This record gives sequence, C-alpha cells and structure tokens, in this order.
Amino acid sequence: MAIYRTLYYTDVSVGVGGRVTIPQDMREDLGIDEGDSLTVRVEENPRGGRQMVIWRAEQQEEGEE
Repeated sequence: MAIYRTLYYTDVSVGVGGRVTIPQDMREDLGIDEGDSLTVRVEENPRGGRQMVIWRAEQQEEGEE
C-alpha cells in the first residue's frame, strides 16, 4: 500500500448540478485531459467525518478489455 504526502491543496467551488472545476495547474500536474475518466471514493472516519478521494482511472489501450 502506497503512502502519499500532500504536495499542495486549494479550495474549489461547487457549481450548478454539483460540478467541481479542477484548477488548470492541478490538471496539468496530474496529467488530466478533457474526456479522462475519474474514480471517486467516499471515506468515513470512526467519528463520522467524510472525505472524497479522486483519482484518474487507468487508461485502457485500444483492443484491451
């Protein structure tokens, strides 16, 4: 299991329909391009606090299933 450290963070606003805009600099750092698929996980701690964890789904090569 990998342990990640925080590089930086920023605040984002939730827009119409729950849309969240990922800032351009973060998209560039993460290599997220238009049309990429992201996976979202909701975690809960024992005291009821919740957080979202988002990552880019694995890219499938053409012909892979």
